[in-house]
Amino acid sequence: MKAKAADESDLGVDPQRHAGLYGAQRAKAMSAVLLGLLLSVLDYAIANVALPSIAHDLNAPSSRAIWVVNAYQLANLSCLLPLASFGSRVGFARMSQIGIFLFLITSVGCALSQNLLELTLARALQGVGGACIMSVNIALVRFIYPHAELGKGIALNGLFVGIGVALGPTIGSIVLSVATWPWIFWINLPLALAALVMAHFALPQTPRSETQADIPGSLLTVASFALLGIGLDGLMHGDFLPGSLLTGAGIICWWLLLRYQKGRREPIVPVDLLARRPFLLACLVGFLGFVASNLYIVAMPFTLASAFHRGDSTIGLLIAPWAVGVAVMSFVVGKIADRFPASVLSSLGLLLTAFGFMLLWLLPLDASNAAIAWRTLLAGCGFGLFQPPNNRAIMVSAPAGREGGASGMLSVARLGGQTTGALLVAALFTIFPHPAFICLGGAMIAALTGSALSLGRKYLAD
Repeated sequence: MKAKAADESDLGVDPQRHAGLYGAQRAKAMSAVLLGLLLSVLDYAIANVALPSIAHDLNAPSSRAIWVVNAYQLANLSCLLPLASFGSRVGFARMSQIGIFLFLITSVGCALSQNLLELTLARALQGVGGACIMSVNIALVRFIYPHAELGKGIALNGLFVGIGVALGPTIGSIVLSVATWPWIFWINLPLALAALVMAHFALPQTPRSETQADIPGSLLTVASFALLGIGLDGLMHGDFLPGSLLTGAGIICWWLLLRYQKGRREPIVPVDLLARRPFLLACLVGFLGFVASNLYIVAMPFTLASAFHRGDSTIGLLIAPWAVGVAVMSFVVGKIADRFPASVLSSLGLLLTAFGFMLLWLLPLDASNAAIAWRTLLAGCGFGLFQPPNNRAIMVSAPAGREGGASGMLSVARLGGQTTGALLVAALFTIFPHPAFICLGGAMIAALTGSALSLGRKYLAD
């Protein structure tokens, strides 16, 4: 008899509400979701590879150029929960279309930027567009696939995340070898137009919440994430006075927000869902996994350039095996994610990721490209094994009617981990003259911690 994912609570799931789509209807709807997802992920991956070139061309230090990534992530993170809540009211399909359109416009703004400030602001607005897409992405998958096959849909989602991250460095390297960095944003335009057309015609209409939009709560949520993120970044860069003031303001906003949200129906910050221990544990595991991944992803281009002395075109090709591993393993795990518990699959995945990071950490500086590539592939395979089961655990722990909040919180765990990882990279680059292998060591520790927490979730959730 097949093992049952016993550590993932299915309480509150309405089978009729999640009957799903079938045949050509499912294929078209899922294609629209995945194309929008690919747009968001592809651009993020390309921007990472271009950081050294952007820093050089705009005369910016590496620690500041990382804000090209951080601005996108912080805006994305700050807006995810309000937009997930708003998406529950206007419809998940419409919210996705708004995000794709905004992403299209801001890609032009990024390409036309003349200095780091302009590029950072354009990337922040692009992050808002990405938040519109990502806040409802998994919620749409939950309506496209029936409950018994949800793991397949989430694994397919993870597969395309891997494809986007894999294509990003490769496309970025090709673009940078023949053109300047603004072209990494110009190439978004045809993909965004295609995604917008498909989303308009193929995405399913979903039930809408009749609860009134919470504008004060939305503004407080954005302020809480943004002030805390900018304040922590200031502290990481040694700007202690402004950093401390902004961090303190962010903490106060969080306190006010949680008091304001207490007892509200469908709160923007889903405190009702976080009170469910399986949901909370799955979010924490996801957060730690993405802290580990971004300590690797953001720092590795600089590591390959400064420590291993690789050029721009080679850097992208050496990072690509990570995403290839994620994509391949996401496809494989999709066949078993509905049958085996996340406490087993996700734990093994993060353990394998940590092992891959350790092997990279131990590499000599004269290592060959092949030696770097296969270790990166191994770490990526582990991450691909970890992600779909853990995402499924988050979604099935939420009751019917809270799909938007669960989808938003899943993305918050991912982006919160990524942003924390990027902030740690910025801090280490500020403090240490050669932090390359320190970042890899931190990634290994975060992955091991996430693996241990995932393994224990069956007992901690009781």
